[in-house]
Amino acid sequence: MISFDKIEVVNRLNKDFVYETLLNYGVHYDKTWIYDKIHHEINQFCSAHSLQQVYIDMFDQIDETMKEAIQRDCTRYAPGIEIISVRVTKPNIPVSIRRNFELMEEERTKALIAIERQKVAEKEAETQKKIALSEAEKNALVSKILMQQMLTEKDSSKRQQQIDNEMFLARERALADANYYRITKEAEANKLKLTPEYLELRFIESIANNTKIFFGEKIPNIIMDQRLIRNHLD
Repeated sequence: MISFDKIEVVNRLNKDFVYETLLNYGVHYDKTWIYDKIHHEINQFCSAHSLQQVYIDMFDQIDETMKEAIQRDCTRYAPGIEIISVRVTKPNIPVSIRRNFELMEEERTKALIAIERQKVAEKEAETQKKIALSEAEKNALVSKILMQQMLTEKDSSKRQQQIDNEMFLARERALADANYYRITKEAEANKLKLTPEYLELRFIESIANNTKIFFGEKIPNIIMDQRLIRNHLD
């Protein structure tokens, strides 16, 4: 058995229905349609629900349920009565049962706290994961930029080396061409010098440069024959 210490029903009688309501139900019309009716509706509600539902699960719905139930019959049989609000106090239950509910509530509260702590821990873990992911993405981006910079520097160095090689080859080619041109011109000039008169002159200069002095009773004779010299040169 459970009991309710107080149930407040705030109501109002429309002045247009005062005479009809008092004529049909008397001055204590509220006993018929509110006081007795509320007891009936409370009994119906408690009979249709368990103690767990009445005391905890559906207690927040009792006020509105009672208001709707009373207003429904008043609108049908006593339309002048307007139910403004209903307030039901927490029911009284046996001490042992209440203690069980309190223990259950404590355990439920502990469970809710544990769930909330778990949610907080999961949120913190998720936050740490996002931070780590963001840090990893940042490091990856930095590495990518550094790698791109390194590749650009290597490509620039390679290009510079290629330009230096091309310049060196061009310079060496120019030197080779110049040397070839010089040798060719010298060969052409020497070829133009190879005339009989020039050769004879060079031979005479060579003989003159190789003059020797002989001491003794006999001095060697030297015969300068143009034909011998030409034959010798040929």
